[in-house]
Order: sequence, then structure tokens, then C-alpha cells
Amino acid sequence: MALESLISVKGAHKRKKLLGRGPGSGHGKTSTRGHKGQKSRSGRDFYLGFEGGQSPLIRRIPKRGFYHKPARQYQLVNLEGLNNFAKGLSIDSNVLAENRLIENSKGLIKILGEGRLTRALTIRAHKFSKGAIEKIEKAGGKIELIK
Repeated sequence: MALESLISVKGAHKRKKLLGRGPGSGHGKTSTRGHKGQKSRSGRDFYLGFEGGQSPLIRRIPKRGFYHKPARQYQLVNLEGLNNFAKGLSIDSNVLAENRLIENSKGLIKILGEGRLTRALTIRAHKFSKGAIEKIEKAGGKIELIK
């Protein structure tokens, strides 16, 4: 197969519409532009939202806004992942980052209650779920909120 042997699908190429060639052509007189008015003239090129000279909607509405604060992105850690640590250890962002439970030690951390905690640990994080708090305290551990 070569490029010159390829053939296009039937109907893929249309002939150019010839305008203004008299009444017999089917595209004479008004040349498919209807009758009179701004849209029938040549050189008509207006921007999106143009309303015929009337003040456009985008200019009529008031321009006041607000700054949308981005949502806080927490790094999530489940209790199941904390079972590998020694009993009584104090766990903070640096320890979690070293053990690759979170990506960034400077980011916000949230502890979730997925799984069981079998050791009494002191856990420091920015946020805890209700289930995580119950399970940590049930295992004999403590929680410390980072401000």
C-alpha cells in the first residue's frame, strides 16, 4: 500500500459553492444571504456576544467578584497503617513521611478510622475522624491536634 493508491470515501470532497452567477445557478441574486441588512453585507465580522449595537450583556452586568479560597488538601492516613509502629511511640508528620505513609511532612494530615489499631500510640495530626478518635482511645493511645 502506498499513499498514491489511497482513495477517498464517496462524498468526502464537495465542490465549492459558486455565488453570484445569475438566477440559473441557484446561488444568484442575493447569493444565499437573504435580503438586506447588516448580515447580508460583505465584510461583516463581529465579536462573540455582539448584540447589534446595543450594549452587550457582558458589559451591562456588574463586575464584582470574590476570591475563592482553595480547599484544604489533607494527606489521609488510615489506622491500619499505624500498626507497624512500636508501642508507646509518638507519631508525627516526620515519622509518617519517613515510613512513606504520607508524601509531604509539611502538609496537612488527617487520620481516618479504617481498620483496627492494636497498639497504644500518641498520634499528632491536624485532623481526626470520629471513628479514629474512638479506636485510638480504645487501644490506650492519645491524640494531639496540631494547630
